[in-house]
Amino acid sequence: MFCWHILCSLYLSVLNWTILGGRPNNHILWRRTCPRDSLGISKWALARFVNGYCGVAPGGGATPLLFCALAACSCGRRSCAPDYWGSLHHAFGYSMRGSPRIISPVMERAAFRIIDANFNRAREAARVVEDFCRFALNSALLTERAKSLRHKLCAVVAQLDAGGLIASRDTASDVGAGSAVDNQLSRGDLADCFTAGCKRLTEALRALAEMVQTENRPLAETLEGLRFAAYALEKDIVVFSEPAQKFKRVGLYVIISSNLPLEVISLAGKCAAGGADCIQLRAKEMTGDRLFAVAVEFVRICREAGALSIVNDRADIAVAAGADGVHLGQNDLPVAAARKLQMTPLIIGKSTHLPRQLRAACAELPTYVSLGPVFSTDTKPGAEPVGLEYVTAAAKELAGTGIASVGIGGITVDEVEQVMRAGAGAVAVCSAATKANDPAAACRALKEKVASLKKG
Repeated sequence: MFCWHILCSLYLSVLNWTILGGRPNNHILWRRTCPRDSLGISKWALARFVNGYCGVAPGGGATPLLFCALAACSCGRRSCAPDYWGSLHHAFGYSMRGSPRIISPVMERAAFRIIDANFNRAREAARVVEDFCRFALNSALLTERAKSLRHKLCAVVAQLDAGGLIASRDTASDVGAGSAVDNQLSRGDLADCFTAGCKRLTEALRALAEMVQTENRPLAETLEGLRFAAYALEKDIVVFSEPAQKFKRVGLYVIISSNLPLEVISLAGKCAAGGADCIQLRAKEMTGDRLFAVAVEFVRICREAGALSIVNDRADIAVAAGADGVHLGQNDLPVAAARKLQMTPLIIGKSTHLPRQLRAACAELPTYVSLGPVFSTDTKPGAEPVGLEYVTAAAKELAGTGIASVGIGGITVDEVEQVMRAGAGAVAVCSAATKANDPAAACRALKEKVASLKKG
């Protein structure tokens, strides 16, 4: 009772200013309708006074709850407390859940500054990622994913107090604005810029979620979802972009189709010496243990000569032998399944023979697709040639995907120009190189032809 009279005296000393001193009329209405104690004093008015002078932030309600308890005890009626709690909730919107807390205006402003800074940081980083996908990878699919993430982020932050965020911004007095560390903006290439952007994006999203959850937990959960989406996007970009960058230099792709280990090793050395950019090991009938042993030596030869090494069909052998990639047929593992086996980003090729197969392959996002057989071939005698028309149609379909194309099937040095002018980015040969009297010389002739067309 003694405490209550002290609080009443405090209330009366500022009553005129708090309730009658120019406050809106609805305050008076609330004063009249709120429950009163035995002295006839509105408990809401006292809570209003404390809220105005003690820095209680919306959503916390620690001090009003304390005064509610004191007031309820002073009048001796249990029914007063529920009435007051309900009035307090509807009048101020204070949360009735969670632990009591007091946030000063200074801390609230600091939280707004943190949210504003990290929103800007995340949005800028998302733009870097998006532009990398758009201009460096030329991938519409990955660009759209990055753009969607950026727009979702903006939509989340738009649900916050935009005016408060802008008003809290104080760049001039930001102690971190001029600080820097050694090599802070040192970037060696576009890949470095992309990596830095991804790290800034996920860091900023985590900071945003931490700050926003104090006021709006559902929005914080949405931000957490965006953070994990950013992690997944980064991985998908890396596993696509690194192999794609490696494969860009490929013009001459040689396929060694043999089940004889010594022949495979011999041909690999000769074709690599002849300048083949990429060599594929195709040994359909070789047992797994023997194929692995051959693949290890095959990879070594290719690596020493600077050629890319590809294993046909067997993603497991490719990974175990340390090959640069794997080529998958229509009835082999899906691209996504092969990527689950990789220890480092693999070059993944996919065979296509029809427009519908090409469209399905594009959705899988392989590094390259083979188009063929363009002409009749002894390697696959039963396969129907797709012709140059398919190569041209495929080039249009692949535009804006970032996926490379390789014309394959029955191509000799005389057909290279036709195939590349039809739209193929590279040509794959088998018999034209491996059945030649001098495989190294044959590869050199093919390489010169391809190089002259690429320059043109």
